[in-house]
Amino acid sequence: MKTIDPNRFRDIDPGQRVLMGPGPSDVSPRVLQAMSAPCIGHLDPYFLSAMDETQQLLRYLFQTDNRLTIPVSGTGSAGMETCFVNLVEPGDEVVVCVNGVFGTRMADIVGRIGGKLTRVDAPWGRTIDPEDVRKAVEGKKVKVLAVVHAETSTGVCQPLDDLAAIARDAGALFLVDTVTSLGGMEVDVDRIGIDAVYSGTQKCLSCPPGLSPISLGPAAVETLTNRKTPVVSWYLDMGMVADYWGGNRKYHHTAPINMVFALREALRIIAEEGLEARHDRHLLNHRALVAGVEAMGLEMVVAKSDRLPMLNTIRIPAGVNDAKVRGALLKDFGIEIGGGLGDFAGKAWRVGIMGHACRRRNVVLFLSAIQTILKAEGFAAGPDVLEAAAAIYDEA
Repeated sequence: MKTIDPNRFRDIDPGQRVLMGPGPSDVSPRVLQAMSAPCIGHLDPYFLSAMDETQQLLRYLFQTDNRLTIPVSGTGSAGMETCFVNLVEPGDEVVVCVNGVFGTRMADIVGRIGGKLTRVDAPWGRTIDPEDVRKAVEGKKVKVLAVVHAETSTGVCQPLDDLAAIARDAGALFLVDTVTSLGGMEVDVDRIGIDAVYSGTQKCLSCPPGLSPISLGPAAVETLTNRKTPVVSWYLDMGMVADYWGGNRKYHHTAPINMVFALREALRIIAEEGLEARHDRHLLNHRALVAGVEAMGLEMVVAKSDRLPMLNTIRIPAGVNDAKVRGALLKDFGIEIGGGLGDFAGKAWRVGIMGHACRRRNVVLFLSAIQTILKAEGFAAGPDVLEAAAAIYDEA
């Protein structure tokens, strides 16, 4: 029999971090406390009550009356796959808007499940042109039109209203990725006319990663109910999972009980703050961060009109070592930011100000820290960085 010395393994203690990357974000002590509650059974009456409350809070967050609004057991990518595998059958026409990593991932899933894919591409760092989408759906019997609201790889915010209207006119379901936007800016599912939407807990909800909130509207549920073929994923089959989250409480899989407790508390914190106030907070701290970054002499990658408030892409100046700067931020200041992905690898930093991390203290800390590091790297950072950020806060 093999043996092992348990003393070789240390206690888990990663130390304190300020999470200002593309996710996860900082987590409130209240959420961590909820997560550490005693573990109980997934059919325990107390947990069933917590499930009901979580659904109520999710409907508030999504601004929807959709009955099938639940947290899927898995990260945001599981939510993405859930929506596609439940709504798309082999041969179905699917139009996917692609202007970054996560649109590309949507397109990949469509191909894997046998959908007939049409891509509508835009350059990284730019929004999708609705006219290109209109041309892509013309003359086709499109089942699903899919788009990323907040493209985490670029920091671009995609306007949704025009695309929702195009989907309606084409008789297509409108599917939206709100992994990064939900909880940090408006995601009004019913007003916009979104038929299927998914998100993740680890971004602006400030809950540890592990659940993916989704909401399917009446047209999406009807599509699921009338499928000609079984959903290709047993685990993500919402026809069965809905029976567990609905009134039947029919066992499907063992829910991550303590993660649901954590999400419920994170949603309760959001409800206490109020959606409008929360969205305003993200926008204010974004404006202050950008003011400081530009005063430093750095450039934002995305045009002002297309920027996300919670995910900011900063162009890396010539001659500055990407990995060295991010390493110094983590080692010397305990700040985590993200590097660029895909077309932006080595060319941009991704700075998140999400949920619990979206606060003036963190904006000022980041600006001070990166100014110090860049000066050490020989970059002539402007002197009025903190003053520029303070001016934004003084206006509020």
